[in-house]
Amino acid sequence: MNAPSPPLRVLIVDDEAPARHRLRDVLADCAGALPVDVVGEADNGIDALTQVQRQPVDAVLLDIRMPGMDGLECAAHLNRLATPPAIIFSTAYDAYACQAFDLNAVDYLLKPVRAERLMQALSRAHRLNATTLEHLREAHPKARTHLSVNEKGRIVLIPIGDILYLKAELKYVTVRTAAREFLIEESLTRLEDEFGGTFLRIHRNCLVARARIREVGKQPGDDEGHFLRLDGLDERLMVSRRQYSALREALKAF
Repeated sequence: MNAPSPPLRVLIVDDEAPARHRLRDVLADCAGALPVDVVGEADNGIDALTQVQRQPVDAVLLDIRMPGMDGLECAAHLNRLATPPAIIFSTAYDAYACQAFDLNAVDYLLKPVRAERLMQALSRAHRLNATTLEHLREAHPKARTHLSVNEKGRIVLIPIGDILYLKAELKYVTVRTAAREFLIEESLTRLEDEFGGTFLRIHRNCLVARARIREVGKQPGDDEGHFLRLDGLDERLMVSRRQYSALREALKAF
């Protein structure tokens, strides 16, 4: 006789309390056919990340549209974990969104969630790969609120508003805040496309936070060379001749 399977450990993430309560009730209705243990609730993406790293979670029922960090961004950060949970998105009806899920073989739930559909989704829930998440973000274009790195098995979030500059070095990008540096594996060009309103290019390998520019000056002994300083950082950053004119125009308009 086979031993019964352990309950599926589920985290519910939705910014609306009634929606979370609804999912709890529907999960209770499914308990006879599919044992589930609701290990917690979160009303935002950052709290969801904290909870998943604090306790074992097999699957996350994740609302897409939440203030601040949305469900797609949260899923991308969760995916950096060594053992990420399965993700099932929930959404109010949006034909374009649902088409993107269908094309990428990603399970999702339409609100209001029905017991049969929820049980079906949980029974086949699986982890998402980075390529699939990228395709979904292309269908739901929205700049991230945070970058993230995996340090010693934990996800560290870097708020976009804390970043002073992004500098490409070999296959990595250095992310500099007032407190410290991080290394991420992302394309500088792609970061510029995503955060063009927040960062300015001053060199082929460097983007700076436009709101943190403190000083632009001439390099000693170089009539055409310029440097830049940022609030909270004494380091001089070189401005290329090619980017200097664009930088001046951008600062005038700021």
